[in-house]
Amino acid sequence: MVERLKCIALVGAGAFLGSVSSIFLLKLLPRRFTNRLLKRPIEINGPKGCFIAQAESHGLDSPELMTDEIASEQLTRNIQFFGLESQQKVCKSYVVIIGLGGVGSHAACMLLRSGVGRLLLVDFDQVSLSSLNRHAVATREDVGIPKAQCLKKHFLSIFPECQIDAKVLLYDASSEEEILSGHPNFVLDCIDNIDTKVSLLAACVRRGLKVLSATGAGARADPTRIRVADLRESTNDPLSRAVRYRLRKDYGIEGGIPVVFSLEKPKVKLLPFKGPSGEEDNPSDYQIVPGFRVRIIPVLGTIPAIFGQVMASYVVTQLAGFQVQTEPVVNLDMEHYQKLHRRLIEHEEMLYGTALEVQMLEK
Repeated sequence: MVERLKCIALVGAGAFLGSVSSIFLLKLLPRRFTNRLLKRPIEINGPKGCFIAQAESHGLDSPELMTDEIASEQLTRNIQFFGLESQQKVCKSYVVIIGLGGVGSHAACMLLRSGVGRLLLVDFDQVSLSSLNRHAVATREDVGIPKAQCLKKHFLSIFPECQIDAKVLLYDASSEEEILSGHPNFVLDCIDNIDTKVSLLAACVRRGLKVLSATGAGARADPTRIRVADLRESTNDPLSRAVRYRLRKDYGIEGGIPVVFSLEKPKVKLLPFKGPSGEEDNPSDYQIVPGFRVRIIPVLGTIPAIFGQVMASYVVTQLAGFQVQTEPVVNLDMEHYQKLHRRLIEHEEMLYGTALEVQMLEK
């Protein structure tokens, strides 16, 4: 009888200690982490047949950033750089990225890793095998799925606290309200089609939204010549020239839009378009979406990636209120270069007695 009572007492004591320890451990875990264990992503069909993927959380607000051990540790380096108050501004921000190819995917990825609280990812296109040389996160398993869904899938494993909405949707006048509503803190234009790009930029100006635009990243190789400046200052880029002309002609917009561009002249040209017969053909006959490019621009994958990183850095510092003085764009005409060339020749002859090694190459 005594032995039986001892066994009952030991079992009861074990159950009590187990309950107490479980309660204690649950209190030690951050509230957001325990909530995440109970929630699952929800996928719904949005209007116009687009896919909208709702993330399981709604971004970090100020109190949660200070108490969520996992998220705050993940953002430790940003907090040390900006300070807690400025990082909280980033975590409360909402950014829209339109165009999720080589430039847009890298920009979106770094905005996520920087702790932006809410992202809207927009692209009508799918991941292709040839795009893997420049996409931020896509793998061979992702080929054939929409780029927006691809990014969302990977992003939820990187920073699940971010609210991520993914829309498989083409930006145009009919989708403007759906994409640009909600008072985003920043819009990133990573579109390579002129008509769509001009329409988006004009809509952002009309709505008073901050927007950063990427110009042509293809056919270039020199990362040291990438700049951020007003659209009026972008040079050596056919896309920039076309966008400037259209904005001025159609909307009366002269400038005031920051852009990421390269001072480098394109190193290669569009590849000739060949039809099924192998002969050169009219590209417009094969367009799935009117106005979108069919011919291929050769792309060194590193350059669009750097464009995207530059865009993310610009936006994050703006959101945090961190002042960065960008490098001024210096455009010299041929006369100025010739003067500098003559001075260099004089300098070399004075020092070394010859200027045979001095050459002026056209960039």
